[in-house]
Amino acid sequence: MVLGIRKYGDAVLETPCEKVANFGSKELKTLVFDMFETMYANKGVGLAAPQVGVLQQVTVIDTSAGEVEEERLVLINPEIVHLDGQQLGEEGCLSIPGFREDVRRAMTAKVRAFDVDGNAFEVTGEELLARAMQHEIDHLHGILFLKHLSPLKRDLIRRKISKLVKAGEW
Repeated sequence: MVLGIRKYGDAVLETPCEKVANFGSKELKTLVFDMFETMYANKGVGLAAPQVGVLQQVTVIDTSAGEVEEERLVLINPEIVHLDGQQLGEEGCLSIPGFREDVRRAMTAKVRAFDVDGNAFEVTGEELLARAMQHEIDHLHGILFLKHLSPLKRDLIRRKISKLVKAGEW
């Protein structure tokens, strides 16, 4: 089922999430399935649970946009264990539609997480995958990509969104 995506301004997006404790449950598996459907329907490469109103440390990522099943990645209770290098690239967010800005992130990210059944694993990503993992893990801590922008750019986007809200377009 495609879920509704919360937009910037919704307090849930800036609220740190709780760790998942009930692995293997039908509810968790359904959430993950629905998150993938929602991400694909909105043409994203990553989606975090708070973006669909669920304050749990769950994120789904697929940098192939559904083209390569092996690229589907579920990170539950993820922790970044190592970052290396640097990249500057354009980022957007399904919760901040229509806005894209250059964000500096690590080139390589190593993450420790759990799958839906509670099995621990580590994954190392480079370039787009590293960027997506960092972006989605930020969401789980209540951090939006706007926080990585200069105060001037961040304020400009906030003012544009405020105008869209007043016009009833947000």
